[in-house]
Order: sequence, then structure tokens, then C-alpha cells
Amino acid sequence: MKVFVIAGEPSGDKLGAAVMAGLTELAPGVQFSGVGGEAMQAEGLISLFPMADLSVMGFAEVLPRIRLLRQRIAQTAAAIAAQKPDLVLTIDSPDFCLRVLRIARKARPALPVVHYVAPSVWAWRPGRAARMAPLVDHVLALLPFEPPYMQAAGMSCDFVGHPVIAEVRASEGEVAALRDRFRGRIVLALPGSRRGEIARHGPRFGAALAQALPEGAQVLVPSVTSQAEVMRAEVARWPLRAHVLIDPAQKRAAFAAAEVALAASGTVSLELAANDTPMIIAYDLNPLTRFLAQRLIRLDTVTLVNLVSETRAIPEFLGHDCVPDKIGPALKTLIDSAQARAAQRQAMQQTMLRLGLKGEAPGLRAARSVLGFMALRAGGNPAPAI
Repeated sequence: MKVFVIAGEPSGDKLGAAVMAGLTELAPGVQFSGVGGEAMQAEGLISLFPMADLSVMGFAEVLPRIRLLRQRIAQTAAAIAAQKPDLVLTIDSPDFCLRVLRIARKARPALPVVHYVAPSVWAWRPGRAARMAPLVDHVLALLPFEPPYMQAAGMSCDFVGHPVIAEVRASEGEVAALRDRFRGRIVLALPGSRRGEIARHGPRFGAALAQALPEGAQVLVPSVTSQAEVMRAEVARWPLRAHVLIDPAQKRAAFAAAEVALAASGTVSLELAANDTPMIIAYDLNPLTRFLAQRLIRLDTVTLVNLVSETRAIPEFLGHDCVPDKIGPALKTLIDSAQARAAQRQAMQQTMLRLGLKGEAPGLRAARSVLGFMALRAGGNPAPAI
């Protein structure tokens, strides 16, 4: 089986690598091509172009890169047409992926398509599922409440578990080594993995941490390799000392050892929850993007721990509230209050169970769903829920 895979973000690269590994295990001999990052390339993918070309978020942020993105859309669609894969697997990045699929489906209307990560229609732009349905046959959902939304739009959909439950946790030795190096109470700062997020959140996080931290606290800043120098330059301007970590073992240990974290909104909230690390979430957008998002978002929280646990345990400071004078006091309260940290941990544990903590690894479950979809499609039947 030939599978053309497209991922456009670091989180999608991780998902892609896991499902590629699952497909290789369940269907030996499967061949991959497409677009991906370091993790997918480690599973054997030769990417058409650097995945970083697609790692852009927000209305205003996309505008300067429209020409390059259009070139990449055309290039990717042409590769699908030339390679004639048995299946196209798109992973998140819907704005890019759906544009590619429109071109690919014109040339080959019966092309089987699976999309990994259901669009957050429960949060904003509910019409996205209906617009996706003519281009996508089957959806792999990360959250347990998402399949009905996709099925209502005409696509089959399986909840396959969230990848956070399968991520490698730090060993006792890794944690001990980190504590030997960084003595004192450990606080994580996670301003984001994109250049724009680092620029927007970095100065605010540094100022908030300076307000909140007790004497002797150690600030650790895990970073993706591609943004490490940008992160180091930002952290060097903070009014306190902080240490950027890029080694995977050290990053794992930092999540496990941290007492609390200040983090940008996103999947990182689930990574913190998986490590029982209480958190404050803060996030802002480019002013134009923020203006539009405020009119589109339909929820009172954007933090996944809050949504999955059906609580509002994790404090958020979004948009105009993402300022040091609001973030700092909340972070100090969390550091000082064992009761506040315990309340968060209850919600985090509930979240992990609902995301499939005690089930099969999500990558393998996703691969089973893909193969089930392909087998049933060959027989003319829709894919069943798993």
C-alpha cells in the first residue's frame, strides 16, 4: 500500500510518525511519501520540502507567505497526481491540506482520503465539517466528543485516543539528574513553539515570572530544536535567569519535576496534565487575528484540560488579559497554594482517563482505523467505529 502523508506542524509531525509506525507494524511493506518533519522522516519519509514552510498560524501571519504557500499547495497536489497513492492521509493543518485535496480530487475523484485531527467545530466555525466532507472520507479524532460532529457532516469518524497518553515519561534517573543540575523549586515557562508566539508571549512571561517566583526558583524553558536560538535570544532579555532545554531527556525530566508551569495555550496543556504539573495558561494573538477570533470562538475556555474534564480548573489569561500584571499574581497563588494545585490535579487525572490512558496506543489505534477504513471501502461499506 502506498500512503501519501501530509503534516504541517510539529504536533502533526508527531502524529504522523506514530501512525506511520502503526501502519508499518500492521501492514508490513507499506510505502510512505509526502510532507513531514523530523519525526516522520525518522520513520522513513523523504519530505517534498521543509515542513517549516507550512508552520504558520493566524490570518495576519499567513498574508506575507501566501505566494510560498500557493507554490507548496501546487507542488504537493502535483506529487499526489504523479505518485498515484492508494491513500492520502492529511494531518491537521486543514487550510493547507484541504486546498491540496481540492486539486487532487479534481484529478482523481475517488481518491481515498483520511484526515487525522477533527476540526474544532465545537469551538468555532461549525461549518468547517460540512465543507470538509466532500474532500475527506474518514476522520481520526483525538477527543472523545468529536465523532458525532464529523458523522453529522457525512464522514465516518473514530476516536483513536490522544497521543499525549502514549508519550514517553521521564525515568527516575532522568529526573534525579535534572534536580542535581537545577537545585531549587522548578518552574516551567512554555511561551510557544512558533516564532510569532515566542515574540508575543516571551516578554510577558518573563515579566510575570519575575513577579511570582520565590527566592531560589529555577526557570526552565523547553524548546523545539528549530526555535532554540530564537528562544535563547528571547530568554536572555528576561529580568531573571532562565535555562533553555532542547535535549529530549532533559525536557521530559523538566515536565516531570516542575512544581508549576506558565504555558501558552495548546497541546502543551495536555503534556503538563500527563505529568500532573499544575499550570497557568496565557495566550495572545496578532491584533488582527485576535479581533477576528473573538467574534468566532464559541466557548468560554480554550484549554483542553478544562474542556475534556468538563471543569474550569485551569486559569486562563487570553487576549487583552494576557499581561504580566494579571498572569503574575495568578501564578504566585498557584505556587503558594497546595490546595489550588491539588484541585488542578484532579481535573488533569480525569482528562487523561477520558483521552484513553488505559487503552491501546493512539498511533496503533489510528493505524487500525485507517486499515479498517480501506478494507471496508474496498467492500463498499463505511468504516465502523472502533
